[in-house]
Amino acid sequence: MKKIGMLLLVLALVMTGVWANGSKESAASGKMTVGVCMPTQSSERWINDAANMKKQLEALGYTVDVQFAEDDVQAQVSQIENLVAKQVNCLVVAAVDSSALVNALAQAKEAGIPVIAYDRLLMDTDAVSYYATFDNKGVGTKIAQYIEETKKLKTAKAEGRSYTFELFMGSPDDNNALFLYNGVMEVLQPYLDNGVLVCKSGRTSFKETCILRWSQETAQQWAENYLSAFYANEKLDIACTAFDGFAYGLRSALEGAGYTLGQDWPLVTGQDAELMATKNIITGYQTMSIYKDTRLLAQKCTSMVEAVLKGAKPEINDTTQYNNNKLVVPSYLCQPVAVDKSNYKAIIVDGGYYTEDQLKI
Repeated sequence: MKKIGMLLLVLALVMTGVWANGSKESAASGKMTVGVCMPTQSSERWINDAANMKKQLEALGYTVDVQFAEDDVQAQVSQIENLVAKQVNCLVVAAVDSSALVNALAQAKEAGIPVIAYDRLLMDTDAVSYYATFDNKGVGTKIAQYIEETKKLKTAKAEGRSYTFELFMGSPDDNNALFLYNGVMEVLQPYLDNGVLVCKSGRTSFKETCILRWSQETAQQWAENYLSAFYANEKLDIACTAFDGFAYGLRSALEGAGYTLGQDWPLVTGQDAELMATKNIITGYQTMSIYKDTRLLAQKCTSMVEAVLKGAKPEINDTTQYNNNKLVVPSYLCQPVAVDKSNYKAIIVDGGYYTEDQLKI
C-alpha cells in the first residue's frame, strides 16, 4: 500500500507540473530563472534595457540573472555557457557579436533552454526562438526623412541648393546596423546621385561608414580627420550618425575645429534619445535623435519569455524580414519616434521617460 501511495504521489506531482527540473513550475513560485545577457554598461541605453527587463520579469515572479559583457565577445560567450550550466529556464541575449555565440547557443538548445534575441538578431543559429526589437530599417528611414524634411531636399535641386554630408553608421557585427543603413540610403541615395548631398570624403557605402562596436572614440577620430582633410575651406552641413554616442564624438570634433553653436553648427542626428543626447538637443549641439522606449521593448520581450515558458505563442508582427541565415526568426517590432527640440517634451517628458529635473542643463 505504501508503494501504491508513493506512486500516486509521483503521478500527482507530474500531472501538476511540479516534478522534474522545474521547467513547468509556476513563475509565481520564484523558482524559474531568466538569464539576461546585455552587451555593455558603457551605454546608458543598455543599462536602461537591463533594468526594465529585470523589473518587469521580477514583477511576474521570475528570478533574473543579468550579465553585462562590456563589449567583450569572449566574456559574453562565457556568460552564456555559465547560465546554461546553471540550467536557467530561458535566455534573453543582446549580442556583442552574434557570430561568436553560435556554439554557446547550441549548448542552450541542447539543454532545452529557449533563447530570445533582444534588439540584436542572433545570426547563423537555429537556437533562437523569437526576436524582440525596434523596426531597425524604420530607424534609418526616420533619420533620413528628418534630414530630407528639415533641409527641404525635395526642392533643393530646383532651387540651386546643396549640402555637404557625412555618414557615421553602426557596427558591422550588429545586424541592425545594416538595416538602419539601408533605411537611410533608401531615402537619401537619390540626393547623393543628383548632387543635392555632397559627401566630400567619398565614403558612402556601409563598409566604408560602419564603426566597430559603436565606438564613440572612433566616430570622433573620423570626424576630426574629415574636418581637417575635407572641410578646411567649406563647412560640414549634415552629420548623419546612427547613434547618440557618435553625436557626442561629433560635438567634440566640431568644437575642436572651431564650429560655433548657432552660426555654423551642422545638423547632427542620433539614435536612442539618451539623457545626455536629449540635453544636447535642448541646447542645440544635437539636432535630433530616435526615441526608442526601452520600457515597451522590455515589456514585449517579457511577454515573449512568459509565453515561451507557459508553452504559448507570443505576440508577433513580423515573420519575413529577419532571416539569420538559418531561419526567419518570428519577431515583434516596436516603432521608433524621431524627437527634436519641438517635440521632446510631449514625447519624452510627458511620456514619463525623463523628468524636467533630469533634463535641466
